[in-house]
Amino acid sequence: MNGDNIVELPLGLGMALAQNTNAMQAFVSMSKEQQQEIVNRTHSFSSKKEMKMLVDSIGSGNFYS
Repeated sequence: MNGDNIVELPLGLGMALAQNTNAMQAFVSMSKEQQQEIVNRTHSFSSKKEMKMLVDSIGSGNFYS
């Protein structure tokens, strides 16, 4: 695997994705740029609730809707 294609996940995002299989599958199918956009959004989060809402939107397919 080429290390250039891996987006480094914040711990909270990784844990939230691990708890939502649909979101995890959607996230890994995204482009590196889309994944990085999601990671960048998480930097302003101050609660688990915000992270869960983001991951739920990814899992339901509504993130880019």
